[in-house]
Amino acid sequence: MPQLQPNEPPAAQTDCDVFVIGGGPAGSTIAALLAERGHRVILSEKDQHPRFHIGESLLPHNLPLFDRLGIREDIEASSIQKHGIEFVSPYHGKSVRYDFANAWDKRFPYSFQVRRSVFDHILFKNAAAKGADLIEGCRILSIDFPENGHPVITGRDADGRARRWTSAFVVDASGRDTLLAAQLQMKERNPRNNSAAIFGHFSGARRLPGKAEGNISIVWFDHGWFWFIPLADGTTSVGAVCQAPFLKNRGTDLNSFFASIIASCPEIADRLKDARLVGEITATGNYSYGVKRTSGRNFILVGDACAFIDPVFSTGVYLAMTTAFWAADAVDTCLRSPRRAARVLRRYDAGARKLLGAFTWFIYRIREPAMRNLFMSPRNVFRMEEAVLSLLAGGIFDGWPIRARLYMFRTIYYITKFSHLRHRFFPPRAAGAQAGSTAG
Repeated sequence: MPQLQPNEPPAAQTDCDVFVIGGGPAGSTIAALLAERGHRVILSEKDQHPRFHIGESLLPHNLPLFDRLGIREDIEASSIQKHGIEFVSPYHGKSVRYDFANAWDKRFPYSFQVRRSVFDHILFKNAAAKGADLIEGCRILSIDFPENGHPVITGRDADGRARRWTSAFVVDASGRDTLLAAQLQMKERNPRNNSAAIFGHFSGARRLPGKAEGNISIVWFDHGWFWFIPLADGTTSVGAVCQAPFLKNRGTDLNSFFASIIASCPEIADRLKDARLVGEITATGNYSYGVKRTSGRNFILVGDACAFIDPVFSTGVYLAMTTAFWAADAVDTCLRSPRRAARVLRRYDAGARKLLGAFTWFIYRIREPAMRNLFMSPRNVFRMEEAVLSLLAGGIFDGWPIRARLYMFRTIYYITKFSHLRHRFFPPRAAGAQAGSTAG
């Protein structure tokens, strides 16, 4: 329980110390951590677990987070191991595999591909086991912040019954609903990455052989890239990420459109030639966004509620859980030592933005020919490949040697891009033309 500071007046009675909106990875993680520290926590989820969610591929640096929550065995029992990443480029006519075992930090040689319905349910139940009170089937509609009082949370059950709570602190983990960011007009679309996605699940897809069966494949095509994610139950998640106008102006139904995109990518078409669609094709837009601020008086945003970036490096769950761990420390400090609240929330905001920025530089450029060339021709000069693998594994804060080599990689990228531009605008003359010019 939060301890009052000397000479601090007693707080008004509340229903809880922390009200968490959203029972996904971010919300369930922070609810478990804060309940474990003795705070009264209510965790509210709009749906009933287990429920469908996309984003099945995890990073190796999720593993220590699972260990700290005590759920690693449960995750392992319901998933398939992911030992690396395969990039497939039709422009290079080949594929390249990166194994996490070759990253700078050798302690995390694999991760998992998970059914999010199962994975999220494990995290949700773990929050209850740590002492959080769970509410399901209740959509939170708004949060009021009285000038001299605690936040007031208003919701509605599936049967239409209104609900109301007061809480000392609110955690918005509402995901892409971005409840508080929308309410407080803090949400900002990302003009540099106006992406959309269309996806489905298939049975009978051809997978990579042997130990690589659980690897994620990233396959470029003319309008974007495909993900190919094998799951433990035999199904495979397949999706295409492309520019939003390309999806918006499709001119046909989703099934036909997705079939035409698959047909345009020989690698994916070959892997799915004997496969059967399981369930429906789904499309989603507004893929990339951020917020003007990640916290305020008595509230904090975690996971997708504060930002979402392109999923090419499978960062979603890792970012959600990492920000939840950091936010748990910040909220705990705010409740126990209110005088330090502004400082710890500023530190959280800076850390969250730095975390996102480390990935977004690469993500913004993943469709660039220069970046494709570098990924398709890996060389471990000065151990740069190991550093990039550490980034892909989620180990971006593992010390200055990795950061230094990532900056070296950026420098090589700009040199490569300049070379491409130079050849584009000043193409080398053919040898015959040069000879003719000399003869004349």
